[in-house]
Amino acid sequence: MKVVILAGGFGTRISEESHLKPKPMIEIGEKPILWHIMKMYSYYGFNEFIICCGYKQHVIKEWFADYYLHNSDITFDFTQGNKMIVHNNALEPWKVTLIDTGLHTMTGGRVKRVQKYIGNETFLLTYGDGVSDVNIRELIEFHNKKGGLVTITTCQPGGRFGILDMDGDGSIRSFKEKKKEDGGWINAGFMVLEPGIFDLIEGDDTILERYPLTEAARRGQMNGYKHKGFWQCMDTLREKELREKLWNSGDAPWKTWA
Repeated sequence: MKVVILAGGFGTRISEESHLKPKPMIEIGEKPILWHIMKMYSYYGFNEFIICCGYKQHVIKEWFADYYLHNSDITFDFTQGNKMIVHNNALEPWKVTLIDTGLHTMTGGRVKRVQKYIGNETFLLTYGDGVSDVNIRELIEFHNKKGGLVTITTCQPGGRFGILDMDGDGSIRSFKEKKKEDGGWINAGFMVLEPGIFDLIEGDDTILERYPLTEAARRGQMNGYKHKGFWQCMDTLREKELREKLWNSGDAPWKTWA
């Protein structure tokens, strides 16, 4: 089963770094967040990736082009006509297809543009900035059991603000931190989709989260897999720094691989 990753947006809400590179290439522990996402899928045996590029797509392509060189021990023998000898080859078993899906294309349009690389088969889809400890195998089993066109992983991200019980005159009767369970369920990405989703995408201007997904829900063809573990997107520099802190602590919840 192929994994499609949306990596073409501008990332304007984290412009401190995205003015230099696409948001999926912002590094956590000296590796792009895109690498972390791919490692998550690879842990469950999914190693064929289709990356939907757009903004500064050359940065993503150049990183993968140099990946082999930068992660191997190499001897350059100039006496043998500049022969290159690779001493280790412990890289990931990945097949990565990088597609320029356009600079201003919307999420649905990007998915539509890679249809020919997916074929007529079920596929996995996620965003290029979210990490989680979601069990991909269980997600797929849930999708197959429930049927339908789309299964999305849902989570409760929790509130960032305390809850006040306050009288009309401004007197505060109680204060408590908002619990994770007090929040609603949201789309956390990590989706499973049937090829029929392509029929609901008109073109580049189609936003996946609007007509295609809302129409699938209206038809009773969408299901939500409830994930109660870790999930976090990376919209701000604060969230990036939080991930960096977790990674450096050696206790990053999304690091399911050895």
